Amino acid sequence: MKLAEIYLQMRSDMNFIEKELEKSITTKHGLLREAASHLMKAGGKRIRPVFVLLAGKLGTYDLERLKNVAVALELIHMATLVHDDVIDDAEKRRGQLTVKAKWDNRIAMYTGDYILAEGLRTVTELGMPRIHKILSKAIVQVCVGEVEQIRDFHNWNQNLRRYLHRIKRKTALLIAISCQLGAIAAGATEQVVRAMYNYGYHVGMAFQITDDILDFVGDEKKLGKPSGNDLRQGNITLPAIYCYHDVKSAEQLQYLLRSENHGMDKAIEYIRQSDGIHYAQCLADKYLKKALSWLDDLPDTSSRATLYDLANFIGKRQY
Repeated sequence: MKLAEIYLQMRSDMNFIEKELEKSITTKHGLLREAASHLMKAGGKRIRPVFVLLAGKLGTYDLERLKNVAVALELIHMATLVHDDVIDDAEKRRGQLTVKAKWDNRIAMYTGDYILAEGLRTVTELGMPRIHKILSKAIVQVCVGEVEQIRDFHNWNQNLRRYLHRIKRKTALLIAISCQLGAIAAGATEQVVRAMYNYGYHVGMAFQITDDILDFVGDEKKLGKPSGNDLRQGNITLPAIYCYHDVKSAEQLQYLLRSENHGMDKAIEYIRQSDGIHYAQCLADKYLKKALSWLDDLPDTSSRATLYDLANFIGKRQY
């Protein structure tokens, strides 16, 4: 099942969440409102709210309660994107100018802070300390992951373990707690809450690895950014790490990286054709297989079937 079909099934509830997202960043300050709305209007997959709602169907489904989790997690994700674009000096996001490109770094940083604060304010409306505690810990870990990514810029000596720890914090954790907190907010059993966290974690790892593959082989128009953009920014991801350390490709890749004659362009093309892409895809598939195994512990419902389809979409997505 394609993502569009999954969204079609949930169209009414997702439209409601979209309106709540728009309402959450309404402020009397014109520039702040315009900047905050800029990324929102560029769209996005809204994967995290979808996971929250699907997890909520494994308990007592109450959209008025779940919206506080779904909106909060999407806002927190959006805040990290605004900040990321400053760090990466990125001009485009989802095919549109970034906040930092349309305004400047100062406006972008405060816009990101504002969106993050709105996310935290939104979740407090639930009045569930357990959710606040899990979310706060996750934000701390996301920040650690972002700092680790900066630390590892241009570091070709990093190993697989270091890469996996980084993407767990940077990406997988927010997807994991989207599933976990949706289940908690709906009053699901502890068995379901645990299964949803582990499902979300493994899906999140596959999501980021797939993202790193697409950075080399994806369609630039669909991705909304240039091919090999991560590597050009100094962010060395799994396909490149594998290629750099593999005995069959290491010498040639290192030679290309030292070359002054379009060396980076040639290095990106070399990685694109290397075994690093296949290796990364196999690892993503392993994470997806593990994610699907956690669904076996869930009740046999339409929600479980959709979670299965969503995981498969993530493994096969082209954007």
